[in-house]
Amino acid sequence: MRVINRDYTALLAGQAVSQAGDFVFDTTLALWVGTRLLEGRSYGPAAVAGLLGSVAAATLVVAPVAGVFVDRWDKRRTMLAADAVRAVLIGLLAVLAFLPAGTLGTGPTVVVVYAVVFLAAGVAQFFNPAKFAVIAQVVDPADRTRAAALGQSTQAIASIAGPPLAAPLLIGLGPGWALVINAGSFVVSYLLVRTVRPRPVAAPAGAGAGAGEGPGEGFLAELVSGLRVAFGSPTVRVLLVTLVLVALGVDALNSLNVFFVTENLHTDARWLGTLEMATGLGLVAGVVVATRLGGRIGHWRALWLSLLLIGAGLVGYSRLSSLGAALVLMFLLGVPVAVLNTAFSPVLLAAVPGSHLGRVVAVVNPVQHLANLVGVTSAGWLASTVLRDFHTEVAGVQLGRIDTVLAGAGLLVVAGGVYAALAGERTPVPAAAAVVVPAAD
Repeated sequence: MRVINRDYTALLAGQAVSQAGDFVFDTTLALWVGTRLLEGRSYGPAAVAGLLGSVAAATLVVAPVAGVFVDRWDKRRTMLAADAVRAVLIGLLAVLAFLPAGTLGTGPTVVVVYAVVFLAAGVAQFFNPAKFAVIAQVVDPADRTRAAALGQSTQAIASIAGPPLAAPLLIGLGPGWALVINAGSFVVSYLLVRTVRPRPVAAPAGAGAGAGEGPGEGFLAELVSGLRVAFGSPTVRVLLVTLVLVALGVDALNSLNVFFVTENLHTDARWLGTLEMATGLGLVAGVVVATRLGGRIGHWRALWLSLLLIGAGLVGYSRLSSLGAALVLMFLLGVPVAVLNTAFSPVLLAAVPGSHLGRVVAVVNPVQHLANLVGVTSAGWLASTVLRDFHTEVAGVQLGRIDTVLAGAGLLVVAGGVYAALAGERTPVPAAAAVVVPAAD
């Protein structure tokens, strides 16, 4: 079945398979390291958290450099190379997992796992901006809302289907086969990307360095040029500030939700996965809303309205004490999250020339990861230290350590929505993306 056009259908199918494999991979590594390699070790939780740190470190270090080269190189070939390298990396890790226990030793095995996670995340910093640019080349501006919505739906479905497969695979067959599945997903993505034929994008005169320039002054000039576009564009600046506020708020929920389930909802922690699944189902439902809403009220208005709803939803969630109500609200929260994610891409594509997309996306990703780290660590720090024994009553409302942090996180997201709404009134949002040059016959 063709979705939008043949090229986007291939991209979407490849990413659906790859994302499902990634979710299996992430969950498998957490289980493998935490329950097998470091079973019973006091530092096991820290080692599992370190896997996320490796991804964040790779993003912060590699992404700015990768963006320059992505803008120089052929985008489709960059995607193919990234898929091939990641398939090899994960395949080598699978070979290690199939070796008899103790062959390499626990310490060296964990080091190899960290190294593969770091390298694979680094390679992803080339793939992701290239994919973003290719979508801009193969999807007409009128179809970009629908394309973004479809991309969100495939990621949501992958997040629902992928993690539950990891534990049975690990327990029944061992970590090796889960890693083989992820390596195979990159092979499938590679084969599908090979069928894509992007249209070249016209580069504005004087924008960036030529394809033939090498590192040195040309590289630095291109890097600075990308930073100027990212931080010089009023639209991109607003998106970045909004992204930081949302990340700080939402990641507080991600880091503290397990404690909210036990302390505030007074139920077993195993329901956390069900709550996450409810959000995933809400994301799928939100795709339908996002596609229609963006076309009717505009992407920018859809963006800030969704932020207000997410923030209000987080504040409301912090006041709950019933699991049933929490499941309903987490489902409802998934709808504006889908709208937000769907609106973000068309706004960014319209604001950035195609010649600089790689570098701008390479700024957006590290900013988001850095905000994620700050959000997770600050929420955990507040709940564990400053608010550890916090309990008070305000106007008859009971406030504890976890719900207070979550309410504050929701207010941060509301602030992001208000900021985006006010900035949108002062900042004209581009209505069209880069001009596309028809490919030669």
